[in-house]
Amino acid sequence: MIQTPRSSCLAAAVAAAALGVTALGDDVVKQAPVATSETAAASIPDVRMDRVWPQVSLRRPVQLVARPDRSDRLYVVEQAGRVIEIDSSDPTATGRVVLDIKGPVQDKFNEQGLLSLVFHPKFKENRFVYVWYTTSNPDRNTLGRLQAKEGAEDGIIDPESLTVLLEIADPAWNHNGGTLLFGSDGLLYLSTGDGGAGNDPWGNGQNLESLLASVLRIDIDHPGDGKLYGIPADNPFVGRPDARGEKYATGLRNVWRMSFDRKTGELYGGDVGQNAFEEIDIIVKGGNYGWRPREGLQATPGVPDASQSSDGFVDPIVVYPRSDGVSVTGGFVYRGTEYQSLQGVYLYADYEQGTMWGLRAEGGKLTLGPKVVGGKRRFHLASFGEANDGTLFVCGTESSADGPGSIYRLSPAR
Repeated sequence: MIQTPRSSCLAAAVAAAALGVTALGDDVVKQAPVATSETAAASIPDVRMDRVWPQVSLRRPVQLVARPDRSDRLYVVEQAGRVIEIDSSDPTATGRVVLDIKGPVQDKFNEQGLLSLVFHPKFKENRFVYVWYTTSNPDRNTLGRLQAKEGAEDGIIDPESLTVLLEIADPAWNHNGGTLLFGSDGLLYLSTGDGGAGNDPWGNGQNLESLLASVLRIDIDHPGDGKLYGIPADNPFVGRPDARGEKYATGLRNVWRMSFDRKTGELYGGDVGQNAFEEIDIIVKGGNYGWRPREGLQATPGVPDASQSSDGFVDPIVVYPRSDGVSVTGGFVYRGTEYQSLQGVYLYADYEQGTMWGLRAEGGKLTLGPKVVGGKRRFHLASFGEANDGTLFVCGTESSADGPGSIYRLSPAR
């Protein structure tokens, strides 16, 4: 599941900002449209975390998802295979278990388990829910579809309805992605890891015939070619004999949380690094993000195809070194209406350090920041979540990766 993100070293970033460069540790490595720290501080507010629903008992929560047809219902994904529904209108809510698929879910190791859930855009009509999880014998990553009940059992997801739509062989226990999202095009987007181990030993990052190390884009409403899903005709590698048509973007090590900007439609992803750098990417159709030849903006040492050349690679909008964190958690662009000072700010965090940053980007390019905006030490921030009205939350565990789970609501610091 979770590796540690690296954020821009603040002292180096502040010093470099006046020069209009991005600083990575002690080295100035690449020109970037970065504002001065004073301008960024004025345009990106600090963020406070207020705990909500303290009576909900959670164990290793890894995602918070809004039910599209009920603004008063949020669903929390637990890594072991449960989903907890919360009545968000009740501050004293205790939650209820609406799904338990611990049976098929393999969560023996830290990055395994039930990793993501998404509701179908037409959930009110078809009651479909999709899940991404790891399973065993043999080890594999699995995309499944379930159906929620109506009437007296409204919101309960029937475990017996589980239908496997896609399976990907998992050569190692780590780097399993992943996030499920529906785009405004009605298609399902899925992030996959590179298969695990170190240095991508199977070369999946640059292998167009592999479904790993990618963002996939599939049509779950129109299956075809003997599959339980369809491949959109405008996917970038459709028709190539040396590529899988499901691939939307490639060269990604292990995207842990991605999200669409509600206003611009841009797809942001937090790609977990290996030994040196974490990165935030804006993921575009057909984009190659450089793993394994490079990590962040630097050549990956110890691999035969090491290269920092940007020829053919899409640059991240932010990288940060291991000194600032060890596993990036991608977040959301705030598009709610309650806090105008946060409007358009993309928030992301480091899982291990608990640090939270904010940035502004336009047209796929960084315009302000990144700036440290808050966070919480000893809080393992596993995921951001977005309510139907744009309110942002974070969920994670206190003190340790196996500690009790908590949910916090985000707002500008007063």
